[in-house]
Amino acid sequence: MARGRELELMHRATGFATMALVTLAPLLIVVAAADPLAKGGFAAWLADGMGVTGESARVLTEIISPPRKVVGTTSVWGGLALAVFGVALGGSVQNGYERVWQLPPGPWHRVWRQALWLAVLTAYLYQEVQTRTTLYGPERIALTTTTGVLFFWWGQRFLLGGQVRWRDLLPGAVATMVGLVGLRIFSYYVFTPLIVENAISYGTVGVVLVVESWLIGVGFVVYGGALFGHWLLSHHGHWHPGHLHRHRMRDSGREQADTE
Repeated sequence: MARGRELELMHRATGFATMALVTLAPLLIVVAAADPLAKGGFAAWLADGMGVTGESARVLTEIISPPRKVVGTTSVWGGLALAVFGVALGGSVQNGYERVWQLPPGPWHRVWRQALWLAVLTAYLYQEVQTRTTLYGPERIALTTTTGVLFFWWGQRFLLGGQVRWRDLLPGAVATMVGLVGLRIFSYYVFTPLIVENAISYGTVGVVLVVESWLIGVGFVVYGGALFGHWLLSHHGHWHPGHLHRHRMRDSGREQADTE
């Protein structure tokens, strides 16, 4: 609990939601619109991620403008600009992971890691959407769980520049995926009717508020899962800060060798 307050978990989750809505969503809209295999565009991506179906999914589709129009009005430079802005989300997640593991901020030249992380995140979300019509039941659950754990396991290791061991990061990745499954169940029972009610009462703004609330939940799980993994290793594992110190010494030696 104390580490959560120190990390400002809810504040970071809110920031994650805002950045995801402002920077990641426009990029995903363009990617979904450019995909010839996509059905429903970004609205289908969002409905699948939130776990909403039926009338709620239809409301999302109607409120979010048809993405095919985006392709005709978005230039190559515009797409690159969206990608650059999306990198800021990767930087925010990296900073959160660094705070969880009590690491100093990474050097500016590691921005390429944030860009690659964003690309892999987009590919991960893309395959999640594509498999919704080809796999069902246990098969899709197994694929989603496996790819999710692998992504969040690799994502922590990659954004932290390899300063934390793989085995130390696995519990956090598993906890993150468990949290996302729980959020999906919660979203199905709570947000599904809420989307319709807010659309009737408040229109587009009401639906956007529901989406933003869901994104806050995603941010809370992403940072909270990593924090839980750190706590678990600190109290029930063999992890101690000395491991990080040795990694820092090794990395600083590499950076010094590169500058010589």
